[in-house]
Amino acid sequence: MQKKKVGIAILIVFLVLFSLVFVAAFSAYIYIKGAVKSVVSKDAVEMGIEKTVHFEVLPGMPTKDIAEELEAKGLIRSAEVFYIVSRMGKLHYRYFGGDNDFSLKSGSYTLKNSMDMMEIMRAIQTGKQEDIIVVFPEGITLSKIAQIVENHNVCSKEDFIASVNDKNIINDYGFATSSLEGCLFPDTYFFVRDMQSESVVRMMVDNFFSHINDIEEFSSLSRAELYDKVILASIIEREYRVAEEAPVIASVFVNRLAKEIRLQSCATIEYIITEIEGLPHPDVIHYKDLWIESPYNTYREKGLPPSPISNPGFVALKAAAKPAKTNYYYFRLTNVEEGRHTFSETFDEHANVNITYTTKAAK
Repeated sequence: MQKKKVGIAILIVFLVLFSLVFVAAFSAYIYIKGAVKSVVSKDAVEMGIEKTVHFEVLPGMPTKDIAEELEAKGLIRSAEVFYIVSRMGKLHYRYFGGDNDFSLKSGSYTLKNSMDMMEIMRAIQTGKQEDIIVVFPEGITLSKIAQIVENHNVCSKEDFIASVNDKNIINDYGFATSSLEGCLFPDTYFFVRDMQSESVVRMMVDNFFSHINDIEEFSSLSRAELYDKVILASIIEREYRVAEEAPVIASVFVNRLAKEIRLQSCATIEYIITEIEGLPHPDVIHYKDLWIESPYNTYREKGLPPSPISNPGFVALKAAAKPAKTNYYYFRLTNVEEGRHTFSETFDEHANVNITYTTKAAK
């Protein structure tokens, strides 16, 4: 009889303990199930309370730190639950809709507070670096590129300029110059957020070299000779408007250099005003501007300026490598709308050229 009572007591204790464990486990499950829900409902967009957040997972970042940052940014309800669920292995797939092989990966992600925890977990398992598409037009200057990469959160403009002027990087490309301006090839680039400035610069310079490999005339040049061609191309880039005229404009400058005649390029005056003096772009170049004291003033100084005044594209580089064969020493923009120039062999011809304005209706 006594043994029977003991057995019943043990059974009761077991049932009570089992019930407590079951209730605790079920309560924990219900709590976790609620915690994995999105911070705001799926109707958040219509309600105007959806928030989009850029989220970085750094290499080697602990799951606990990721969870805490997600909670701090208002993307998940509970860092503790995120950490627990991430450690549940195959259970997440069965009970919470997660993946069997769960592994958070470093990357750059755009997340929303309308995403539930499992959607966020799936997103940051991809290791995807979100592309930042940046387009640099031909003839853009170093300062403008630097400002654009900063505006797109690729890297700071100060770091970018420092890398362009970094002697170690410059030496790696074989130049004996103070800057890589001119070799930052204008193109469409796919960057990611918070890149190392050196990586951005090398991407652009590598692109420059990949393009000039297609220009046969550059293949036999030394780095010093190539750099001079880039300086010339940077001026051509700022002068031509119609691609077919670029080699002819190049011929004017080459002819002048051969005769030791000053290049007299207004583009170099604009460079002094905007890039060196930091003033707004002038609508008109005044006569007094032609006497600014500067090694970049090709109205005062003979030969090429000391460094490129822009970052030329392929058309200008090709024109500098292979100028047209002409006897021209002068050119003037005469068809403003079409961007076409009239070329002259003598100053008298040049002085008598008239500017014409073509309307769209007259085309």
